[in-house]
Amino acid sequence: MVGQDADPTRDLSTLTISQTFSPTVLAYLKSIAGNKTPLPASQLQEYHSYWGTIHDGETSKSNDTSSHPTQPKAHSMAPPVELKSLMEYLTSPEGDAMMPLMETDLSYPISSYFINSSHNTYLTGNQLYSESSTDAYKNVLLHGCRCIEIDVWDGDSPADREEKEEEKKHKFRPHLPRSLSPRRGKPSAEKDRTAAQSSVGADTLSLPTPWQSASTAARAEPRVLHGYTLTKEVSFRQVCTAIREAAFVTSDLPVVVSLEVHAGKEQQEIMVEIIEQTWRGMLVKPPASECEQLPSPGELRNKILIKVKYVAPERVNTKAAVKAATPSMRRKKSSSSSSSDSDNQGSVDAKKGKKSSIIESLSALGVYTRSYHFKDLSSPESTVPCHVFSLSEKKFMDIHESHGPTLFSHNRNYLMRAFPAGTRVTSSNLDPAFFWRKGVQIVALNWQKNDAGVMLNEGMFTGSGGWVLKPEAYRGQRRGQDLEVSDESQGDAISHRTLSLSVAILAAQGLPLPVGDRKADGFRPYVKCELHVEKPEERSGQPIEGGGRSKEGEYKHKTKTSRGIQPDFGGENATFSGVPGVVDELSFVSGGDRMYFTWGPNGGLVILDIGVCMQRSAAVVAPFKIQDDEFGKDDLAAWACVRLDRLKEGYRFVHLLDATGVTSAGLLLVNIQKSLS
Repeated sequence: MVGQDADPTRDLSTLTISQTFSPTVLAYLKSIAGNKTPLPASQLQEYHSYWGTIHDGETSKSNDTSSHPTQPKAHSMAPPVELKSLMEYLTSPEGDAMMPLMETDLSYPISSYFINSSHNTYLTGNQLYSESSTDAYKNVLLHGCRCIEIDVWDGDSPADREEKEEEKKHKFRPHLPRSLSPRRGKPSAEKDRTAAQSSVGADTLSLPTPWQSASTAARAEPRVLHGYTLTKEVSFRQVCTAIREAAFVTSDLPVVVSLEVHAGKEQQEIMVEIIEQTWRGMLVKPPASECEQLPSPGELRNKILIKVKYVAPERVNTKAAVKAATPSMRRKKSSSSSSSDSDNQGSVDAKKGKKSSIIESLSALGVYTRSYHFKDLSSPESTVPCHVFSLSEKKFMDIHESHGPTLFSHNRNYLMRAFPAGTRVTSSNLDPAFFWRKGVQIVALNWQKNDAGVMLNEGMFTGSGGWVLKPEAYRGQRRGQDLEVSDESQGDAISHRTLSLSVAILAAQGLPLPVGDRKADGFRPYVKCELHVEKPEERSGQPIEGGGRSKEGEYKHKTKTSRGIQPDFGGENATFSGVPGVVDELSFVSGGDRMYFTWGPNGGLVILDIGVCMQRSAAVVAPFKIQDDEFGKDDLAAWACVRLDRLKEGYRFVHLLDATGVTSAGLLLVNIQKSLS
């Protein structure tokens, strides 16, 4: 799971050159400082500006520059490119390969943003038998996640839990007569009286069983777990408390809590009670009138949005409710099928003659994020401003093939969530790039597994506060403008450029070892670069190879293998020339063992994957055991991911994360050249 650490930039004020850099890296820095391989012109200007800013406070008092208004102070105060100043510059934020993020415009409706999202957030590992933990919520929230998921089930009362624990210890007990059971309990007569009183109370007061005690310690409360598996549970109350404590520590942008409710109605009432108590002051208040357009994230700072199934109030006719909630809409040519004049899930249940499984008080907590059952993109609820459709990756692929342009247009103005298939029992992930290209705001990933999907997600959202404004052509209308649905695809909606990118890979230092390794003797790292581009079938609605799973890119480069944790890669170039269809706001570069990605040909997302992997030395452990790195899977050692529009040119350090996603001391020295035409 990706973790969160402090900024890896080191304070060099007390360090000597030899203490800061390895001999290999130092040799390259000396070559740059000695003008054998000088800084490119654009970076030299940044270097001068950096030193001018550093010394401005020391010199402004003694030097009057008002008589030279046209002469940049930074250039006049810049020292020559000498080794120590170069060293300090390259290890500062200005010398980082990743450009600081520009301030985000938070005035658009929330449907105009990509939202950093987690799937089955409570799990710490696989989907079958791993632990559930409140720490998982804290970790993702502190690392910038803004949409989390809670699966809620009926809980056991303390007495029920005690009995289950006893049964685990004495598995024969269920077969014994109750009179022989050693478990202490009430006398038989008292039990009879209690049963009678409960019966009378149930008839007169209609109180649910979990509420027989007013004490929260004695009643059953909802629990959080992955149903019908062996995963361990955690209490819903503890999860809500953890969310309250971590939600707005690193970002004040809104948090979406996606509730998957499997609990009965009595336990749902307890859920509402816990939510209102624990998140008091954080919940979004309903608007004075019916919502006609979504608010902006800037209006929802420090607020929790609850995504839960919508149930129309009983006193209102459900069809009329949907009609009233649907603003006037200009619909251009829509290729969406029209299976039926369908309503929300509550009305579907009403048609079937049964009540909804979600109680009204819980449903009412979903203000701007009401979950509706998806039927098709022409149903009445598809134009309700605050609706959210949640689709599994397989269902999403089906809609892509049948109504791709309408799907993209829908996601300009309305929220959609995509999540991994239930068959991903190891907590592997879908390829989020495909879903982002379709405009999906909430692409929920299994943060439990640090795979390619999570790495791409890190590249998209790092430093953003969890909300990234979509490219202009992917956004919906601003507040106050009429909504519009058309059949324009992402390939038609956005202008594309041609990318030429060259990354000279010089050297690295302080590389972390792969998980489980303790000795660097057999460590043989190499750097791997890939470009993942959009295939034509994505634009035409044809089936996608692999069904959206991450796969090796079409453009790739792997360096020669080096040795040790301070390797020299000799300046080997990874060159990608004339890559068409790039949108640089949605392009990424990653260094370490995985990824850089960018929007690719004809609107596709290109992923440039630069990574540090290791190859194991061949070793004879026993006469018939020989390990050879040509046949085994190479272990991940370190990685980084940088969005293309934030990738700086020139000599830069890429700060690496280790294989588990935690900031390491690893640095990769590169020389980057890029052009977009």
